[in-house]
Amino acid sequence: MEDVNFILREPLLNSKQQVIGYELSWQQKNTEPLNVEELNSLLVFVVEQFHDNDTGWLLADSLLFLETVPALFHLPALKLLPPANTVLTIRRSYLADEATLEAVKELRAQGYGICLRGADINRLDKTVLGLISHIEVRLSATDFAAQAKMYAALKQSSIRMVARQLVTWQDFDACAALGLDAFVGKLHLTPRPEQDSQPKGINAAQTVILQLMELVRKNADIASLEAVLRRDAGLSYKLLQYINSAGFGLRTPIQSLKHAVQLLGYSPLYRWLSVLLATASSSGYSPVLMETAIVRGRFAELLGIANLPKGDAENLFVAGMFSLLDRLLNVPMERVLATVQLPEMVSQALLTREGLYGPYLSLAEACELNSALAGSLAESLHIATADVNQAHLSALVWAKNVAAAAKG
Repeated sequence: MEDVNFILREPLLNSKQQVIGYELSWQQKNTEPLNVEELNSLLVFVVEQFHDNDTGWLLADSLLFLETVPALFHLPALKLLPPANTVLTIRRSYLADEATLEAVKELRAQGYGICLRGADINRLDKTVLGLISHIEVRLSATDFAAQAKMYAALKQSSIRMVARQLVTWQDFDACAALGLDAFVGKLHLTPRPEQDSQPKGINAAQTVILQLMELVRKNADIASLEAVLRRDAGLSYKLLQYINSAGFGLRTPIQSLKHAVQLLGYSPLYRWLSVLLATASSSGYSPVLMETAIVRGRFAELLGIANLPKGDAENLFVAGMFSLLDRLLNVPMERVLATVQLPEMVSQALLTREGLYGPYLSLAEACELNSALAGSLAESLHIATADVNQAHLSALVWAKNVAAAAKG
């Protein structure tokens, strides 16, 4: 398993473009289907990353969608996933088997979700509809009126509709208007057409943050930092929320900027300011884009920790965070880099994905884009597949903590 499968993710969004969960899948170097032992090993790995014996499920209320085969229903590892947070995606053809049908009934009774893929809604009988919690649907412009009527009827039931392969934001809005509950895909990485009318560039709060970042980069005294931060009391509050969200194993929460510098130093403070810069955007981009940037930053950092000095790993975090800042600010990356003073290798990674940091950032992106380059990039960096997977899932948990702090 460790040498074959990369774990890939796609965010599961609601109609407000908020991340309500993830669909995880396995990327293989060959076309052979996974056997039962591999599936079980992968499930165990996921459980180990997302479950803590003391605190429980580490993704809060997030759902986890997993494509499955009937043999998976009887694996011990499946029972380690929390039923309320787990949705198993199966194909309609599997339900033709009586034993599979009975296994699905048992899983539903235990509280697991079942999502049906590849089914014609018009041909589903009440027995099947009574067993599933979700169903995948696809928008068709040629038969929109009929679909609207069908989805409206389905909306009256307890079944949740999940849209896949939406190509345009117009399709997304149409599905949201029809009452669909969730959307899977990478549309969030594509700018909305109306984005051109949104504010561009740095807002007032981000101007303050950039000034702070420059002072931190120069190791300015704490009094100078505090003088700038006092211009926006809300930023100080949010910054401390972010810092405390990461834990750090401290017995007491960090109460002030001075306290943060004394305990953590300047480099960690710089990284949190980069998070604050992204989440202070007023360009109208969706919450999922901000979360994706945070995941990239942490993912890239974790990939570099074992192979690079500490300072380089921290720079990787900044590179990952800034990799979507052009979209968050609605300006070209060149303009972003003209505004923010970054190390040359970070700028190189952001512009060309080259240099020391470029491959790490590319690998983090490959695992969210289902790129075939994931294997070759990991090999070039001498990072084992299992280590990539662990960094990926750890980054998701870390980002959830940060997102919770943002809501607070």
